[in-house]
Amino acid sequence: MADALAEQTGAGAVPLSAVIADAANGVVLALRGEGDPYALSRLLRQGDALASAALRVLGRDALAPYALDHRATPGGADDAAVVREALAAYPPGPDASEVSVWSYRGLVEASHAFLPGGADHWPQAPRAGSAWVTDDPWPRFSHRTSQLAALALPGIATDLAGRLAPRTDDLARGFIRAVRRRDWLQAAGLGRWLARLGQVPPTLGLDNGLVFVRHMSDGDARVALHLAAARQFYGRGG
Repeated sequence: MADALAEQTGAGAVPLSAVIADAANGVVLALRGEGDPYALSRLLRQGDALASAALRVLGRDALAPYALDHRATPGGADDAAVVREALAAYPPGPDASEVSVWSYRGLVEASHAFLPGGADHWPQAPRAGSAWVTDDPWPRFSHRTSQLAALALPGIATDLAGRLAPRTDDLARGFIRAVRRRDWLQAAGLGRWLARLGQVPPTLGLDNGLVFVRHMSDGDARVALHLAAARQFYGRGG
């Protein structure tokens, strides 16, 4: 998704990847209870095309600190304006991938939960296909699931989590494969889902695996975000 959005926003003085990383670092600090009280609109400002693109890439994670009452003040009107702008700028089109649709749904759900305004203030969450959850072979299934790691938070995408649960062993296989391939972002995303689903094969060594991913990822902001969420919300990863 990030590459596609980068093409739409065009080349600017600041690359989209840097905006995403800065915003992800802000979320990590909030999840760890560090820095100033979290406010999305201070990280990603209204009227900035790169900010809207970065928000769509981070998806639900941009609002994750608001699930921690003691770490952030619930989002206000400025945050709502930023999110509405991103949702309007980058809706999933008729040919959008299922990952893009699920990500969009997650951001809409989180906006309902944490930002002001009733249902009329937000777009309707589109229907998202789920046949891939049962039909995909485990490598492709693991890849798609890792791309939806922002949905691996309490109280959101419960229907998707329920469908993923029977394939926990395949997610564990995907986690091991990602570590061996040194794909730290995919490994962190899969580890985060395994932390949420809870039925982790005892032979996997998930906690040590997440610590290893953190050590090897060389400070990658999106990897750090997945690992901070796994630890804060599910107590996994040491």
